[in-house]
Amino acid sequence: MYSDVKLFINGEWTTGSSGKSEPIVNPATGQVLARLAHAGTADLDEALHAADKGFKVWRKVSGFERSKLLRKAGDIIRSRADEIAALMTQEQGKPLAEAKMETMLAGDIMDWFAEESRRTYGRIVPARADGVMQLVVKEPVGPVAAFTPWNFPINQAVRKVSAALAAGCSVILKGPEETPASVAALVKAYADAGLPAGVLNLVFGVPSEISEYLIPSPVIRKITFTGSTPVGKKLAALAGQHMKRITMELGGHAPAIVFGDADVDTAVKQLAASKFRNAGQVCIAPTRFLVHESVYERFTDGFVKAAQAIKVGDGMNADSRMGALANSRRIEAMQMFVDDAVGKGAKLLTGGKRIGTTGNFFEPTVLGHVPAGARIMSEEPFGPIAPIVSFSSFDEVVAEANRLPFGLASYAYTRSSKTVQAIGAAIESGMVTINHVGFALPELPFGGMKDSGYGSEGGTEAIEAYLNTKLITQLGVE
Repeated sequence: MYSDVKLFINGEWTTGSSGKSEPIVNPATGQVLARLAHAGTADLDEALHAADKGFKVWRKVSGFERSKLLRKAGDIIRSRADEIAALMTQEQGKPLAEAKMETMLAGDIMDWFAEESRRTYGRIVPARADGVMQLVVKEPVGPVAAFTPWNFPINQAVRKVSAALAAGCSVILKGPEETPASVAALVKAYADAGLPAGVLNLVFGVPSEISEYLIPSPVIRKITFTGSTPVGKKLAALAGQHMKRITMELGGHAPAIVFGDADVDTAVKQLAASKFRNAGQVCIAPTRFLVHESVYERFTDGFVKAAQAIKVGDGMNADSRMGALANSRRIEAMQMFVDDAVGKGAKLLTGGKRIGTTGNFFEPTVLGHVPAGARIMSEEPFGPIAPIVSFSSFDEVVAEANRLPFGLASYAYTRSSKTVQAIGAAIESGMVTINHVGFALPELPFGGMKDSGYGSEGGTEAIEAYLNTKLITQLGVE
């Protein structure tokens, strides 16, 4: 059952001191589900005080004990997956199956960081002189301010929070106002696992006001943000003014390259599934389809059929395979991209318009022969539109793939081992997957380069962002 969502500060659920709130809207029906409490300045001050106090407690807990708590939290969230998935689908729009998969993955991520917590090893560096000991030790960086988006409300938050907790840090999590109940359920899993009061705090409100208040605070030592590149740059600049460490996972515009020797049927199946998952509202979704001219028609025909076969509807319906977009602004953006591309010469092969008048539904859309000057070829669509263009040579497609300032994810399909090696080396992207879709596993690095940010939220690299490296060099005494 969906109910009002509160703040979580110093181990207590609260409506906040400001008395302000906002409606939480179901994007599939337009109905108000409940209300969301907003944090005022007094609440943020309380959260900062709690995080400071919580850090002093939590940093003294051994990695072995932190690991046990994270595993327990993972077990709890898995046991509540059906309930949480229903909340997520109602507030975010994705089909129930996708929401449950996201919730179950959260447990795996907690398990991964539980093990990383036990292995935050330092090292001994051999000295040049007798009697000298050179120790490299790892220490938690301090209280963390984490900012997470609405498209994967649990997946994005659990990576940041679990890594921080595993390292021994406390956290103030600024969750997404569009999808707050699933994030609150995640926080509750940590709390019910026995996390001490103040170690994890959850706030909502006006995003810019919260970030501009938390980031300059001397309590906060680390910033982690997932969201758009323009907002990320603003937060990074603010953090830089105060010498705060940051991790940024920002926007992308992933090229999906299909070479002439590729298994076209496999490429169609996998890329269509990836493109329309979560209605295309995925930062690593394939968004620019670059197909060799020799297989362009075959790939395009197959992709259009795949798009037309998708059942669009309320995510709570068992037969829905694509749900609503998160808000009405996304509908407006999709129509703008379609109209702009068609106006500049692209061919509308299927879709291209809103579905009905209730809810934020948009047809799975495929555009062919899209000119380079169309906005969708340079701006991340973040929705269910697939622009397809042809290419003739390796150098041509590499130039197009690397043309934009983004570098988060890339896809490629080819049967040539030579091309596999060459394209993997040539693409300017933090993640490249070839002949399958292999992103976002907890044990793998997850992050971009160029304007897509820096730092990793997966793999062994992820916990390093929450640790300081300290050298202790000492000469033995009698």
